[in-house]
Amino acid sequence: MGRAYDIVRIARSGSRPTGADYIRGIFSPFIELHGDRRFADDPAIFAGIGILGGQAVTVIAIDKGHDTEERTRRHFGAPEPEGYRKALRLMKQAEKFHRPIVTFIDTSGAYCGVDAEERGQGEAIAESIMEMIDLDTPTIAILIGEGGSGGALALGAADRVWMMENAVYSVISPEGCASILWKDAAKAADAADGLRLTADDALSFGIAEEVISEDGLGGKAFYARLGEKIERELRELAEQKDLRQARYERFRSFGRKYTERR
Repeated sequence: MGRAYDIVRIARSGSRPTGADYIRGIFSPFIELHGDRRFADDPAIFAGIGILGGQAVTVIAIDKGHDTEERTRRHFGAPEPEGYRKALRLMKQAEKFHRPIVTFIDTSGAYCGVDAEERGQGEAIAESIMEMIDLDTPTIAILIGEGGSGGALALGAADRVWMMENAVYSVISPEGCASILWKDAAKAADAADGLRLTADDALSFGIAEEVISEDGLGGKAFYARLGEKIERELRELAEQKDLRQARYERFRSFGRKYTERR
């Protein structure tokens, strides 16, 4: 089994902290907010307002849940349209009140049911990406497990993108890629190597700014260390001029960087 696929398996492990765990471990107090004000509340998106270093921060996580009951309720971290619309509502609220935004991403992809498509899944993801790029407030996105396709990118169009050392970020799952290329999902390990989906790969391509050590993952010291890092980065971002233009140029540069590498 290839090294990349080993990391995929770790990223998917049910023993890893969920997005809600990160939020509760770093931000205190924290108040959860619900609903997209259009249709319903999506439990796959765990979000609200937390305090970090005396500052109010809007925090949004895609949460897979822990046990079978919770995972089922959160549909295994696959958000529906109202989840992305809830996230966008809170991001726009944060911009209005000059609060920074931190997102925690862990999803194999957006929910792909017929009902989600009928309610505008693609449009909800596209709108989230478009609006997040244009937010006039500091944003940090942290991939804590799986970062699957547009379902992850909808919350990843940030000023800074960080990845845990055993997180992955990819346009498609290794199994899905193998099924398309070789008509054989058993070749997922080969596909994972070719997809360049690890945190180190993302760092080398400039897609992520930093890879975060998982030393002590889930412990108090781990959350304290990450919280301090987030606090420092948000202060630095707050001092920058024209965040929107810098963010736009960041994402526009991806294709150029790849071309230069070739």
